[in-house]
Amino acid sequence: MKTYKIAVIAGDGIGPEVIDEGIRVLNEVAKLDGRFRFDFTHFPWGCEFYKKHGKMMDDDGVEKLKKHDAIFLGAVGAPGVPDHISLWDLLLTIRKSFDQYINLRPVKLLKGAPCPLKNAKEEDINMTFVRENTEGEYAGSGAWLYKNSPNEVVIQNGVFSRKGCERVIRYAYELAKSQNKTLTSISKANALNYSMVFWDKIFKEVGKDYPEVKTYSYLVDAASMFMVKDPKRFEIVVTSNLFGDILTDLGAAIAGGMGLAAGANLNPERVYPSMFEPIHGSAPDIAGKGVANPLATIWSASQMLDFFGYADWGAKLIDCIEELLVENKTLTPDLGGNASTREVGDAIINKLKNSSAN
Repeated sequence: MKTYKIAVIAGDGIGPEVIDEGIRVLNEVAKLDGRFRFDFTHFPWGCEFYKKHGKMMDDDGVEKLKKHDAIFLGAVGAPGVPDHISLWDLLLTIRKSFDQYINLRPVKLLKGAPCPLKNAKEEDINMTFVRENTEGEYAGSGAWLYKNSPNEVVIQNGVFSRKGCERVIRYAYELAKSQNKTLTSISKANALNYSMVFWDKIFKEVGKDYPEVKTYSYLVDAASMFMVKDPKRFEIVVTSNLFGDILTDLGAAIAGGMGLAAGANLNPERVYPSMFEPIHGSAPDIAGKGVANPLATIWSASQMLDFFGYADWGAKLIDCIEELLVENKTLTPDLGGNASTREVGDAIINKLKNSSAN
């Protein structure tokens, strides 16, 4: 029997609550399948750890994580800890250290999910964002000059390497080719006359190797408008770190809310562990109340199953989420229900059992 070693960073706020349900669901899948099992190791890192120790993770945290097949992350962030500390000293450290250069975020309107767009149909909102995940606007390059003086100056550099751009763009082309879908590149070359001109240039160059893939290119402001007015024009989307971060939050808003927003940070070559996480944040205002929506975490678990080669189970988990939404009986308050986090997890597990029995 195959054993997958999973590092768990439950994190802050609602993180431990939702990650518990994700773990329960993964264990149930493994039990029902019988070919594999999961070995979970928990690490107490995050903002509460920072408040006690002055750091977001152990000094040898990266070395500890390296021994695992994947990382399952709950959420990071808490009042009293600056956002740039919680982001840079944990999440971005992991992404960069393990070369998780692909951020894969599904934006899919499931049956039964709420949608703020008038007359939107499920088939109209079904896109996958391939976001560059280790450089670009989040490279951390810049300077702070004459700090706290009247002539204070800050410089924030976007770093776009040929290798970094080409590999994420090529991944997106391969995905579009394998799924027989269109590919849209989103940039801002009219204003960012170095980085985005360079991005557009590489998108065209790589595209020569994929003549069968129909492509589109939009400026990010136009793309934002079209995601709301005509979302069906987007299928596979590739974009930079910053634009991908912003646009996928917009995507979550039109596809049921942040409680249904999943994300995967992939090292496609599998030299290092990949990381799977809901993207909704730690939501400290509802932490400890037992009402957090675990469906984004469960969707992230389905991405993990896909990555390990169990796409049938990944798809089955999405089917279970969709059934739950359509029934509209066991949902958390953010989706208009009154169920607890645990009750939603129980409902998904019951649906898994029933689907396997049939």
